[in-house]
Amino acid sequence: MSDPEENSVELHGDEEIIEVIDLNEAEPAPDDLADDLEDVDFEDPGVDDEEGWETEDEMEAEAGQDDSELTFSKHTGSLVFCVSLDPVTNSLAVTGGEDDKAFVWKVSDGEVLLQCLGHKDSVTCAVFSHDSTMVATGDMSGLIKVWKVEAKEEIWSFEVGDLEWLEWHPCAPVLLAGTNDGSVWMWKIPAGDCKTFQSPGCQATSGKVLPDGKRAAVGYEDGTVRVWDLKQGNAVHIIKGQDGHQGALTCLACNKDGSLVLTGSVDGSAKLINTNTGKVVGTFAAESDKVTLSSDETASNSVESVGFCNILPLIAVGFLDGTLAIYDLSSQGLRHSCQHEAGIAHLQWEESSAVVSTGSLDGVLRLWDGRSGSMVSEYRGHAAEILDFTVNREASFAVTAAGDYHAKVFCLQRPDR
Repeated sequence: MSDPEENSVELHGDEEIIEVIDLNEAEPAPDDLADDLEDVDFEDPGVDDEEGWETEDEMEAEAGQDDSELTFSKHTGSLVFCVSLDPVTNSLAVTGGEDDKAFVWKVSDGEVLLQCLGHKDSVTCAVFSHDSTMVATGDMSGLIKVWKVEAKEEIWSFEVGDLEWLEWHPCAPVLLAGTNDGSVWMWKIPAGDCKTFQSPGCQATSGKVLPDGKRAAVGYEDGTVRVWDLKQGNAVHIIKGQDGHQGALTCLACNKDGSLVLTGSVDGSAKLINTNTGKVVGTFAAESDKVTLSSDETASNSVESVGFCNILPLIAVGFLDGTLAIYDLSSQGLRHSCQHEAGIAHLQWEESSAVVSTGSLDGVLRLWDGRSGSMVSEYRGHAAEILDFTVNREASFAVTAAGDYHAKVFCLQRPDR
């Protein structure tokens, strides 16, 4: 099958057709991007159950079905907030927890290779560098540490304001972070040379370095999205106002060549943005824009996670009310609406198929066929909500992080594999 990213895509708005230009014609090599960044002007620098009763089904789930191959339980007595796989081999996982710790461990047997200690608050961000040689961990208070995996030692640390997100550059030893005061930071690791991108005066809630390695898309609490030039330090596009979101950004994803960014917000909508023009070329909203909290409370049906399918022109949007909406990118029409028993915390498309996985607040991992909208399989074993998960390149296993103090490894079995 030919890569759909090689072809130009036509996106149909209300009255106009916008062509997304192919960015792959002169894709720079990783070494070129790393060299390019040398020119950057761096400066020195749980809700209580009031009733107390459990249903028979809940008790059965806690005591019963566990489809996982391995349970990682080193985060004793604490929520596990985040999980990432090492990008080179997909054989190591890093998890961060409420116990102010992160662990690097083998997916095969759970053996701990590295304990990341010394944090002052819950570790909510933990990610491997592009070459898997380093792990960055960040806690809620803003203390960021970088660890050399092979040497099992801390090689760098820095303290910022309350941390919102943390991400490595896709092909250089450069780390980015967004904070509660709206600042976006960028460091060379381990030298620590630093550059900051101006705050608009509100939280930088989500961020993503685009595949070209030269730009980053950042979403903010006021609903704006900025596309930053990492070398020059200026915002090349600011998306706001009527076209933009009317509430805080919650999540952000880009397509394979970085020409499109999909954003989600507490306002109940997802926006499709052309990163070359800065124009909003699509808006996607749930059929119901409210979610019931109790008998007399409602809240906006927040978008919690978004993603692009790599092999077909499809996108997925996960909502707080438990709806997984799959849209056709070309027509922007709703293709399937897949219902969950509880809100969706995270979703991820498989690398080379049209299967999308969802982690839900009911503690279940589910696989959905993006073409038919049918559920392929589901995996149980957590006694509390799934907070994060990741699927390996071959889509043969998933690693989950949950509110029951555990991370789990699930083998993903499908009839076509």
